[in-house]
Amino acid sequence: MMIRQGDLLLVSVQTAPVHAQESRVREHGRLVLAYGEVTGHAHAIREPGADLYDMAPGEVERRFLRVLAEGGVTLSHEEHGMVTVPVGDYVVQYQRQYVPKDVPRPRYYAD
Repeated sequence: MMIRQGDLLLVSVQTAPVHAQESRVREHGRLVLAYGEVTGHAHAIREPGADLYDMAPGEVERRFLRVLAEGGVTLSHEEHGMVTVPVGDYVVQYQRQYVPKDVPRPRYYAD
């Protein structure tokens, strides 16, 4: 299962690696999965029942979300609709737009 909210993608996995370390604390009562590149808005979970895990230093940089709350938790963001994330383990991927160095980007605005 995949869950997308803007540029954040959650991909379900069997289980987070056993050596992943719980390392994220709640900020202002919310669990922040990622911040926006420009606005600083956050993809966050306010209710209890979810934890974030990071791989140990020196390993591949990966973040995992574990949802334990019966009925799941709500992922929110200031610019996107709320998304329910069911019980399970997920790899958290923050997607960025890839633009090759020498390829001009299309223009979607008027001069």
